[in-house]
Amino acid sequence: MSADTQKLFEDYVPEILEYDPKVDGSDEHKIRDEHLSTKENLLEKIRKAKAARKSNKTTFRQNIRTENES
Repeated sequence: MSADTQKLFEDYVPEILEYDPKVDGSDEHKIRDEHLSTKENLLEKIRKAKAARKSNKTTFRQNIRTENES
């Protein structure tokens, strides 16, 4: 960082922002996570049922979620 840039940001204090549904939008992000969790659980249940139906053969799958997880 150059000296000019350091001078510019020397008294900078980041502020913490709160999520406000009235301002920022709806709760769609929560619903989406809920749907992904439900989908993951159902796919796991189906995988186990298929594996049980195939007797001793085990079915392996990659991770179900394709979105970035935090």
